[in-house]
Amino acid sequence: MKITVNQKAMAEAVLNIQRAVSTKSTIPALEGILLETGNGTVTLNSYNLELGMTTTLPAVVEQPGSIILGARLFSDIVRRMPGEELTVSTDEKNVAQIVCGASNFSVIGIPAEEFPEFPSVSQTTSFKMEHKLLKSMIRQTLFAVSQSDAKPVHTGSLFELKDGVLHVVSVDGYRLAMRAEAVSFSDTLSFVVPGKSLSEVLKLLRDDDSELTICIGPRHILFTIDQYTVLSNLLEGEFLDYRAAIPQDATTVITMKTRELIDSVERVSLLITDRVKSPVRSVFENDKVKLSCSTAMGRAVDEAPCTMQGDMVEMGFNNRYLLDALHNAEDDEVRIEMRGPLSPMKIMPVSGDAYLFLVLPVRLKNEP
Repeated sequence: MKITVNQKAMAEAVLNIQRAVSTKSTIPALEGILLETGNGTVTLNSYNLELGMTTTLPAVVEQPGSIILGARLFSDIVRRMPGEELTVSTDEKNVAQIVCGASNFSVIGIPAEEFPEFPSVSQTTSFKMEHKLLKSMIRQTLFAVSQSDAKPVHTGSLFELKDGVLHVVSVDGYRLAMRAEAVSFSDTLSFVVPGKSLSEVLKLLRDDDSELTICIGPRHILFTIDQYTVLSNLLEGEFLDYRAAIPQDATTVITMKTRELIDSVERVSLLITDRVKSPVRSVFENDKVKLSCSTAMGRAVDEAPCTMQGDMVEMGFNNRYLLDALHNAEDDEVRIEMRGPLSPMKIMPVSGDAYLFLVLPVRLKNEP
């Protein structure tokens, strides 16, 4: 094999592709990137048996071929090369010569035959979305994905398609995040995508109106994002019935400025550290929310104005969980609904239902 490519384009491609490389594996090929020549192109592949990525670059192909190169070393070499054109050539012993300007590296590779085969995903079940829309939906729900393997299906986000609406839902046992948007897909379908895979998809998405394609198979999902394809396993298991978990018939409804509530929670949270933890006590009454926190370090009290309807309510909550939800609310004002001190706090936009966050309360101890 002998190819010549643009150094900057190759460096960017390798940086993205290596995110799907296994960092520790008993199979050496999984720690590498497979390079394959095409008709005036070179394709880069990575696959850790859970997540795979592929991209294709224009190249001058003097001799066709393929090879697996260690991802970390190849990335470091390409990134530091001084010239504009990068040449990669291999011999029959799978030794790669990487040349750019006056720099020349000889790197031992692995035969391409040792790279695992990508699972195939049928194109029949697919739909398109705008970059910025999927980016927003993932960003506003990924934070609530479970970090515990106690229930593996909750380490991913549920994608539920029904009546032309896509719901993306994440839960971790303490909170729930949901986004809903209309899509051009009329069938009914649901599947769970691992949070780690969505995190990598998020890095490739842009804030514009260009479209990507999502193809869903029985066990895998394929995202086609510009010149990249991202393949991921789907998670199996019974996902939480999120609709049943959302409380109805609120007895207290609050409307307030998102930034003011964030600032107030952050101020009283100054007494909370990784070693010194305590719930934040909130009292919603008389168009005010009064927040307080008591730890071994001291006591803090703060308040912020709100517009309130319904009963006075006092409840405790984990400061980080509430802040995560508020930081992912994209509106200047939020609507907060509660049904007593032991029911989850529901955070929504003032109008519409594009997102919904639930934060479970924390039982409070009586203050001295």
